Amino acid sequence: MATTARSLNNAESLDLNATKPRSLWGDAFRRLSRNRAAMFGSIVVLLYILVALFAPLIAPKNPVEQTARNSLRPPVWVTDNPARVPNPENLLGTDTNGRDILSRLIYGVRVSLIVGVVPQIVILTLGVTVGLIAGFGGGWLDNLLMRITEIVASFPDLLFIITLTVAFRDTWFGKAFNGLFLIFTALAVISWTGLARLVRGQVLSLKEKEFIEAARTIGVPTWKILARHILPNTLAPIIVAVSFSIPGLILAEAILTFLGVGMRPSVDQSNPFPTSLGVLMQEGFANLSSGPWMLLFPVMMISLLVLSFTFVGDGLRDALDPRDQGR
Repeated sequence: MATTARSLNNAESLDLNATKPRSLWGDAFRRLSRNRAAMFGSIVVLLYILVALFAPLIAPKNPVEQTARNSLRPPVWVTDNPARVPNPENLLGTDTNGRDILSRLIYGVRVSLIVGVVPQIVILTLGVTVGLIAGFGGGWLDNLLMRITEIVASFPDLLFIITLTVAFRDTWFGKAFNGLFLIFTALAVISWTGLARLVRGQVLSLKEKEFIEAARTIGVPTWKILARHILPNTLAPIIVAVSFSIPGLILAEAILTFLGVGMRPSVDQSNPFPTSLGVLMQEGFANLSSGPWMLLFPVMMISLLVLSFTFVGDGLRDALDPRDQGR
């Protein structure tokens, strides 16, 4: 009898362990790992990050080093033009100044990732702060903050950024870090409004929940309610929004630079940010007839990066959607 009872207890404990619910984040990661497109995007983004971090070790040449009598060399596999013989030292060819395109692409990835991440810090700070205060405060404070948000959002994004960059381009502010600091500011100033509205909507639905009412009843300070109860419950949509925002910022920088109001190219060999994919696109378009590969490679690099971030965003949206918990 004792053996039978012990066996029953062991079976019950095994059954309880087998049905133990997973955490929200653990379950989300499990479903994300099953999304092949999201995993492909994550691997590609990780490779880009590694390339950006170790650019000085990976790049075969200095990206601003000019070589005499080595301009407009085609990639090594293009051998059908006897007038332009490939140089084995330049796998992807050279530009009009004899600079190695592969090295410039590697350093350009570094700038594109920085443009996608650094303004996002400001966007998160402004958007989350305004959304939390407006949604939880309500009343006149909510109306005031949302009117300000609507005013900022009413400006055409690209036109506002171009106006700002042109107005401050020749100042010390516009010349800092080859114009990157001005681009960071311009992108952040106009891009936080969507996140603020998203967070406000989440807060409006959360602040009526029972656990928030209980925290208010026992006298928990407002800042603790926001930091410990409301903000953690809004992280899932914030993460998804950020994953979709990063490729938008990368594309915006490329478009601005392509139009001639973005990053300034550098000839300083000690500069860690000598070029960007947008600069390479601009240079490639200017030499489209003589060196089409100069435009092809940066377009492919930026397209793959943006597509990978989009795959990751789609995967995160599906994985963190509470309506998909039964999958």
